[in-house]
Amino acid sequence: MKKSQYISALKAQDQVSSPFLIKYLAVARGKDGKSYLNLILADSSGEMESRKWQEAEQIAETVKAGDIVNIEGKMNAFQGRLQLIVTTLVKNQDPELSMEDFIKKGSTAPELMYEELLAHVQPLKEIYLRDLLLAVLNDYEIKRRLMLWQAGKSVHHAYQSGLLEHVLSCTKLGKILSVHYNVNESYVIAGCILHDLCKIYELSDGPVVEYTEEGKLIGHLVKSLEVVDYFAQKIPNFPYAQKMHLKHILLSHHGEYEYGSPKIPLTMEAYLVHLIDLMDSKMNAMEQAKKNDNNTGHWSQMIKHLDRSVFKNDLPSFTSVEITENHLEQTKETVAKTPARSNEPLKQSLASKLGGFKID
Repeated sequence: MKKSQYISALKAQDQVSSPFLIKYLAVARGKDGKSYLNLILADSSGEMESRKWQEAEQIAETVKAGDIVNIEGKMNAFQGRLQLIVTTLVKNQDPELSMEDFIKKGSTAPELMYEELLAHVQPLKEIYLRDLLLAVLNDYEIKRRLMLWQAGKSVHHAYQSGLLEHVLSCTKLGKILSVHYNVNESYVIAGCILHDLCKIYELSDGPVVEYTEEGKLIGHLVKSLEVVDYFAQKIPNFPYAQKMHLKHILLSHHGEYEYGSPKIPLTMEAYLVHLIDLMDSKMNAMEQAKKNDNNTGHWSQMIKHLDRSVFKNDLPSFTSVEITENHLEQTKETVAKTPARSNEPLKQSLASKLGGFKID
């Protein structure tokens, strides 16, 4: 079976017959006590909640998350959202099937984003921070991973090259807002680039992203301090005070203790990096909800990490006045009924203010 249908184009009542990637699979039990297969299927256009009501245990023993499976079924609207009811599910054995059809990617080529990121680093005034960033970004393995990695498992920028897209977006915001708030741009740019960089060690690669052992045991905040120390010691006379403040930015970028931040931001630069990171992640989550949500109608389903539903349509826009024949007739009537106003009171008022000057 070849890839012929994509999730973003599917509608209620559509018959489905196409391969998909399994992102999540679990055997669940309904209210009647019967088991069913709870699935999240994916392709390059998005993800889709799915159910298979029969043979749940047997199928769960033959396939797993990360497998490509041939699916037959029908799209159904359930409680206002689209859901695929699977009738047939078997593992795809085609060796020529392209994984490109099943992995969601960012909208911009990673090579272009990487070159743009370097262009923001080159003119930085703080020479030690500039050299540190260039050393990090030009490291072969860091560059390779940064081109591919997601920024999160599922919450924000959760697609191939999403981490690079997030880092670049934060950097561009950092340049603008550093000037606006009169803070040290070099520190803000360094924080924007390095704050999530170590997710390349925290998260795995591949079609189904998981937390690595290093991610579970250490995490990207602490790992980022190791990266700073490693590359800073290669730069002669790297200032200790500068490294300390950079580390504070990285340690505090989650903003609050309850969000897993070892420190809260205590400098304007650190606080700005935290706010930029928060804004970019939330706005991306809103954008992805608008693009990918399977609910019917104008509103997304409840998005837990945003604690809200999202209005998916564009806002009403009126950029010009629509002139119709009826509108012109109404305008003429209004003008005709409006009594002519004399400018005599205005003349008298001006005359009194100007004293002896004559107003014609």
